[in-house]
Amino acid sequence: MDDSILNMAYTKEILTLAVEIGDTMLRNGAEIYRVEDTVVHILNSYDVEEFDVYVLSNGIFASANENRDDACSIVRHVPLGSVNLGKITALNQLARDICSHKVSLIDSWDLLQQCKNIPDYQKYIQVLCCGLGSGCFCYMFGGGIIDSICAFMIGLLEQQFLFLLKKNKFSRIITNMFASLFAAILAYLCSTIGNHIMDFGLLRDKIIIGAIMPLVPGIAFTTSIRDIYNGDYLSGTIHLLDAVITAACIAVGACLPLIVIRYFGGL
Repeated sequence: MDDSILNMAYTKEILTLAVEIGDTMLRNGAEIYRVEDTVVHILNSYDVEEFDVYVLSNGIFASANENRDDACSIVRHVPLGSVNLGKITALNQLARDICSHKVSLIDSWDLLQQCKNIPDYQKYIQVLCCGLGSGCFCYMFGGGIIDSICAFMIGLLEQQFLFLLKKNKFSRIITNMFASLFAAILAYLCSTIGNHIMDFGLLRDKIIIGAIMPLVPGIAFTTSIRDIYNGDYLSGTIHLLDAVITAACIAVGACLPLIVIRYFGGL
């Protein structure tokens, strides 16, 4: 009886560790097949028998030793989140070390906590990158130097506006809509001032395109295609729907100023 209890506790600890690593990977944008493969490899490395692992884009279902007295199972709900490749890389390395038995189970929990605590990029770096991305996309899509400078400045303000929305815990739909609306309004103001006062000949559409490109869910769309290609149709559909809804919100926010201005007789 004591051996059975010890075996059950040991199996549950391994399963919990594997699912916790998979959970953290999924929260940070890892692909479905990568998460599932990681959990399976960890369980195999500790000779856990008769296990099943099923991973969705927003959930993990895992069980081990199903036909034995020490059977256990874990279900996790994982909300869709942003992508953090730094954490995914650290978690991949941790999983490799666990599978090769370079670290003990006790040390694995400490290392997992370290992976979770990896800080995001500092705010000023995110602001600068958003500005650079906006300016470069504007130029790539046919904008001029001055158009790209305007898009760069809008990108700087846009990222700070995103921080403000995140701080106030707005939903992703509202965040994307408001952010694209904010960028579009600034683009209209820049083009109006630049063309009517300074005669710069700014291209309003190029500035708007450049400014909203950092909001476009390219990773989510790519992940959905990859999941579908790997046969994970449900997860691929969830990611695809998320990308489509996000894109629709961005489009609504960017088009709303144009509709309002034209309705009131402006341009």
